[in-house]
Amino acid sequence: MAQDGNAGGLVDDRVLNILLVEDDQVDVMNVRRAFEKNRIANPLFVAGDGIEALEMLRAEQVPLTRRIILLDLNMPRMTGIEFLRELRKDSKLMLTPVVVLTTSNDDRDKIEAYNLNVAGYLLKPVTFVNFVELMAALNKYWTLVEMP
Repeated sequence: MAQDGNAGGLVDDRVLNILLVEDDQVDVMNVRRAFEKNRIANPLFVAGDGIEALEMLRAEQVPLTRRIILLDLNMPRMTGIEFLRELRKDSKLMLTPVVVLTTSNDDRDKIEAYNLNVAGYLLKPVTFVNFVELMAALNKYWTLVEMP
């Protein structure tokens, strides 16, 4: 947990609980490394696919407040689009912000994701340096955006 910088060590109300839904362990490692390089202290929870992510969310293993989902689309068992459909049908989860982070540059995936109210659609950079830059930009966005 991040601290707000005062001597009391209070928890910063800008901290986001991030659920990464990603089946590729190399990509999970890259996200963790990019968080470290950018000194992103937000708690990171990881689900290996959409089914596991829904289970974690419904069991409240990811805190209910100030949470956002980073979602890959190409996963086994349940694709990212299938996950989004289920998430948006669930009255308790439907308003959860989702940012797609994927290798799919398919216009159909983009259109479907935006039709399911994603907050953004980002292509995974090929190089780690660019991945770090993308995570820095996302972190900047998270610190500026007002969440309900």
